[in-house]
Amino acid sequence: MQSAATLTLTRPDDWHLHLRDGALLAQVVPASARTFARAIVMPNLETPVTTTEAALAYRERILAATPKGVSFEPLMTLYLTDNTTPDEIRRAKDSQHIHGVKFYPAGATTHSASGVTDLKLCWRVLETMQAIGMPLLVHGEVTDPAVDLFDREAVFIDEQLIPLRAAFPRLRVVFEHITTEAAVDYVRDCGGRDQMLAATITAHHLLYNRNALFEGGLRPHYYCRPVLKRERHRRALLRAATSGSARFFLGTDSAPHTRHAKESACGCAGCYTALHALELYAEAFDSVGALAALEGFASFFGPDFYGLPRNRDRITLARSQWTVPEELEFGPDTLVPLRAGETMAWKLVS
Repeated sequence: MQSAATLTLTRPDDWHLHLRDGALLAQVVPASARTFARAIVMPNLETPVTTTEAALAYRERILAATPKGVSFEPLMTLYLTDNTTPDEIRRAKDSQHIHGVKFYPAGATTHSASGVTDLKLCWRVLETMQAIGMPLLVHGEVTDPAVDLFDREAVFIDEQLIPLRAAFPRLRVVFEHITTEAAVDYVRDCGGRDQMLAATITAHHLLYNRNALFEGGLRPHYYCRPVLKRERHRRALLRAATSGSARFFLGTDSAPHTRHAKESACGCAGCYTALHALELYAEAFDSVGALAALEGFASFFGPDFYGLPRNRDRITLARSQWTVPEELEFGPDTLVPLRAGETMAWKLVS
C-alpha cells in the first residue's frame, strides 16, 4: 500500500550482508535487524568461514548480538576455497542453516585472499552443489591486473560465468551486487525459464555513478568493490530493479569498516548502508516513479529464489526528512555511514 506520504510493504530481507565479528557485531547487527527479517551473511571474516562448524558458531554469535525481542534470522554461507570438499557441502546442506556457498576469486575484494584460484579445482564441489540444490553466490570480477578495473565484471561474465553455467546448467547461481549493463543484460536474457540465475543489486549502485567517488575531492566512503560505474550502467541497474523481474532482488552489500581504515593511504572497499538501507532503496525507486515495484524487489523475489517463505509482517516508510549521522560508534574507532551528514527523504517509522 502506498500514498503520497507513506509506503507500507512486507518486511524485506537482505540477500547480501557483511556483519564482521566479535564485539563489533553488537554495533551493526541491530541496524539490519531493525529493518530486515533475514539476511544472507557473508563468510569473508579475517578467518574465513570455511566449515559448517564455523558457520554455525558464527550464527550463534550473531543471534547473541541481536537485540532482545527483535526477530532476525541470519542465513549462513560457506567460503569456497580450492580445498573445499563435497562432504563439507553436504554437511552444510544438512545443517538447514547454511543457504549458499560464496565464490570469491582470490584477491577480488576484502578478505578474499583465501578465495578460489581456479574454479576448475572446485568442479566436484560444484557437481555436489548442483545435485543437492545449494546455491553458488558469485563475486563477479576477474582479478587479472591486465584487465581494467571498470571492465572486470564484463570480462568475468565471458571468461568464467558463461563457461560455469554451461558446465553446470542446473546449479543455482546468484550474481551478487551487479554493477554493469552487461550484467543486467546477461541475467535478464540468459537465465532460462527455470530460474537458475538471479542477481542482487545494492542501493548505492542504484543511486550513484563513479563521479560520486571524486566530487569535491577523493571520497573514500563511496569506494566499494565492485566499484561504482558510469551513469549508463547505473540507469541500467535502476531499470532492472524497478522492472518487476523476479531475477533481480535486494542485497545491500553493507560493509562496515572503521573510519581509519577507510580514510587511509590504502582505504578499504565497502559502503556502510545497513543504518538506512531501505530508505536509500525507496529514494532510488521514487526517483523514477516506481515505488509500487519496491515490494517485489525487496520482499518477494529473494525468498522465492532461495525457496523460503515470504515474510508476513509489514513495515512502513514515511516521507520525512532526517539527517544521517556523521559517524557511529564502531569498536575503539568510528564508522561513517554512506551519505553521512546529508538529508534523507524517507524514514522507517514502523
